[in-house]
Amino acid sequence: MLKPGDKAPTFTLLNQAGEKVKLADFKGRKVLVYFYPKADTPGCTTQACGLRDVLPDVGDTAVVGISPDKPAKLEKFDTKYSLGFPLLSDEDHATAEAYDVWTEKSMYGRKYMGILRSAFLVDEKGKIEEAWYKVSPKDTVTNLLKSLGG
Repeated sequence: MLKPGDKAPTFTLLNQAGEKVKLADFKGRKVLVYFYPKADTPGCTTQACGLRDVLPDVGDTAVVGISPDKPAKLEKFDTKYSLGFPLLSDEDHATAEAYDVWTEKSMYGRKYMGILRSAFLVDEKGKIEEAWYKVSPKDTVTNLLKSLGG
């Protein structure tokens, strides 16, 4: 698991518009990189809308959501809730694996691989400042504001 001080794993993924977004694009500013299981599901919607609502309060800090969804699905999710921040498609879950959030889950006795809802605050130099594994949708916002001194 990643911890504060570790170098954040780099990535280049397609956003909801099909454009490439790299972690390096945010160098010089903090960025919250959060992983969520599936666009437009109740918990993920609560999380994304909560982050959208605090964007005016986080200054220059960027917010980036990553899920295994295809860009077209991410675009619908963004449009439906006017999220206004990059949603990145990690279809092969390589980025999720690099952040150690691709894990075995269980529902109704069935085991499957999926995203462990997690968030990482990456500092201006690309290092992990905070790592929140298995975070609840609402705590993502609370943790971000607290670590930014809000």
